[in-house]
Amino acid sequence: MSPERLSAPGTATPVRLLLVDDHPLVREGVRSRLQGEPRYLVVGEAGNAEEAMMMLIATQPEVVLLDVGLKGHNGIQLAQTMLERVPELRVLMYSMYDNPEYVQRALQAGARGYVLKDAPAGEIVAAIDAVAAGGTFLSPGVSKRMFRSQQPRPILSPRESEILSALGRGESSKQIAKALDLSVRTVETHRQNIKRKLELEGQAELIRYAVEHARGPHRDEV
Repeated sequence: MSPERLSAPGTATPVRLLLVDDHPLVREGVRSRLQGEPRYLVVGEAGNAEEAMMMLIATQPEVVLLDVGLKGHNGIQLAQTMLERVPELRVLMYSMYDNPEYVQRALQAGARGYVLKDAPAGEIVAAIDAVAAGGTFLSPGVSKRMFRSQQPRPILSPRESEILSALGRGESSKQIAKALDLSVRTVETHRQNIKRKLELEGQAELIRYAVEHARGPHRDEV
C-alpha cells in the first residue's frame, strides 16, 4: 500500500476504510452513514485488537477509524502497532472521551485525527475526509479543551486541592465536610472558588475535571 493510492474526496477511486470498534451497533451506524458516500469503501470491520490486526493485513485499508476504548486493549497502543506494521496508514481515533491527555497521546502515537462519537454525522465524515486527504482533524470540542488545558492554571490552596481530590473520589460535600471537620457551607465555598480559579462552568464540569485528575489509568491510557 502506498500513499498515492489514497483518493481525495470527490474522485472516482474510493478510499478503503477499516472500522474498529467493540460495539457492533456503533460500527453499523458508521457504516450506514458512509454507504451514502461513494468516495469511501468500508472493506472490513473489527471488534477487538486481534481482529483489527488480521483485517489490516487481509483488507489493506488506507484509513482506519479506530475506537480509543476497546475492551481488553488500549486503542492508542493499537494505533501505534498498526502504524509500525503499515507506516503509511492513516488513523483517525474515534472516542467518547475529550480528555486532552488522550488526544495528545493519540497524536504522539501517529494518529492523524481525533473525533468524538457524539459529534454530528457530518463532522465525522469531515474528519475522515481530512485524514484521507492527508490532513489532520480534531473535533471542535476537543480543540477547545486542548487549548484550555495548555493555559496556565491558578494554583489551588492545599485545602482546595484536598477537596478537589475528594470530589474526584465521588465524595459529597457533606462527606467532605465531616472528613475535614468543616461545615458544609465552607466546603461549598471552596467548591465555588475552585470553579472560579479553574474557569469551570457548572457543577458537572467541576466533577468531571475532579474525576479526570483523580482517577488512575484505565484501558484508554498508554
